[in-house]
Amino acid sequence: MLLPKDLKYSEYVWAKASRDTVTLGITDYALKQTKEIVFIDLPKKGKTIKKGDTFVSLESVKWSGHVQSPVSGFVSEVNDSLFDAPEKLNKDPYVSWVCKIKLSNPSELTAMMDSAKASKWVKENLG
Repeated sequence: MLLPKDLKYSEYVWAKASRDTVTLGITDYALKQTKEIVFIDLPKKGKTIKKGDTFVSLESVKWSGHVQSPVSGFVSEVNDSLFDAPEKLNKDPYVSWVCKIKLSNPSELTAMMDSAKASKWVKENLG
């Protein structure tokens, strides 16, 4: 299980902050639970989302679900290459980001877990 130390984590999302923008992606441990992703419903560029809103929907061969955003803001960029090749998420989840959000409340990042807390969460919740 990969949990790079320079990222922040929610239950299934990683975040990399750069000034007032955060890049969001799906964690390695979430993708190991879902297996091979075959479809992704990406967020729309220009959309405003709130913390806790669904920002992306995923489907694998035996699972489908919605993933909530750990932060609030404006979707400034979307990784459109995932639409035609969602399997990129499984190959390298920390390179294959989903979207970039211009933060409306940067303090929400402080509520996210660091890699040590995320590792503990995974052991307690996913085994």
